[in-house]
Amino acid sequence: MNSNRWLAPYINIGHFLDHLAMLIFPTVVLALARDWDRSYSELLPLTLGGFIAFGAFALPAGWLADHWSRYRMMLVFFFGIGASLVITGFANSPWEIGAGLTLVGVFAAIYHPVGIAMLVAAPTKLGAALGWNGLWGNLGLAAAALISGALMDVLGWRAAFFVPGALCLAAGVGFLGMVPDPGPVKKGARSIGLHIDRRTMTRIFTILLVATACGGIIFNSTTVAMPKVFDERLRELTQSNFGVGALVAFVYTLAAFAQVAMGAMIDRFELRRLMIGIALVQIPLLAIAANLQGWAMLAAAVAMMLAVFGQIPLNDAIVGKYCADEYRARVLAVRYVISLGVAAVGVPLIALLHRTEGGFRNVFLVLAALAAGMLAASLFFPARPVARPVTA
Repeated sequence: MNSNRWLAPYINIGHFLDHLAMLIFPTVVLALARDWDRSYSELLPLTLGGFIAFGAFALPAGWLADHWSRYRMMLVFFFGIGASLVITGFANSPWEIGAGLTLVGVFAAIYHPVGIAMLVAAPTKLGAALGWNGLWGNLGLAAAALISGALMDVLGWRAAFFVPGALCLAAGVGFLGMVPDPGPVKKGARSIGLHIDRRTMTRIFTILLVATACGGIIFNSTTVAMPKVFDERLRELTQSNFGVGALVAFVYTLAAFAQVAMGAMIDRFELRRLMIGIALVQIPLLAIAANLQGWAMLAAAVAMMLAVFGQIPLNDAIVGKYCADEYRARVLAVRYVISLGVAAVGVPLIALLHRTEGGFRNVFLVLAALAAGMLAASLFFPARPVARPVTA
């Protein structure tokens, strides 16, 4: 019997809770704007510190995971993010909200370089493992809007932080009790990484970083803005916080299955073709969403988020296939520092462009341009990197 049979389920639960925690405020801000009589563009930047920390602290988290313990870092993640959410729920002023969200971001940063590194250490099918893990993460996005909207309507906005915080603490207790420590990473562990020449490796990871930067801004901007987009453009479909949250959750839940499908394709097709294809789909969908209202906007949002979410497993698959296990947490940390750090640009970008005459129209057009940049980078990805033989 596999003593680590609970590892993958808890890693997936961690992904769910990580994105749930980071996407609570974009729904809560709708209630705070009314309760505190402040504008959306004024309050949304309170989450900026959290998103900066979400990226910046990924690097030290990855380093600590490889040099100290991935298992213990996951414990720090569960208990730290849970406590931070509870603390944020007690906030009484904008600056306290901002400080609490920054603390949430510090602990949320642990998950991607550490949890993903543990997940891809030795799966039978890399793409399938990443696809299902991505599904859980995006279900966390969906749950953030749905749970936050429901709790705000019934118990108030503070409960939108207290309840998820309690869930994270409970998951930490479960992880500690049910998942044994797999021990330190073995040096020289190269169970998955391919061995290719330095020039090709540099090319691959340069393209990865460009695609990561563009994709990170697109992902963060669409997920942060969606509750407000629906609040403005789907007024005839819903009039409550729960209604907005339910529609956002519906879109994210459907789109989440794109990662499972992409995971299956990763195990069957070249990464280059998949990268080019997903970018080609994102460009027109983002542009079309710029001018739609009502039911048309809802349909476009589903298609758009399918393409946005489908991109995510591709980037992790590159690290999984071309990086040795002993360095994987650190390489993933660098990737997520760029992805999540650059993604923080999405918050001021939305706030700035929302004030303009075009509003969210301008936001979607800028994101379409970034998708074009991702396409350009994908065209240079090697079709079939040639592995060199490994000598003892």
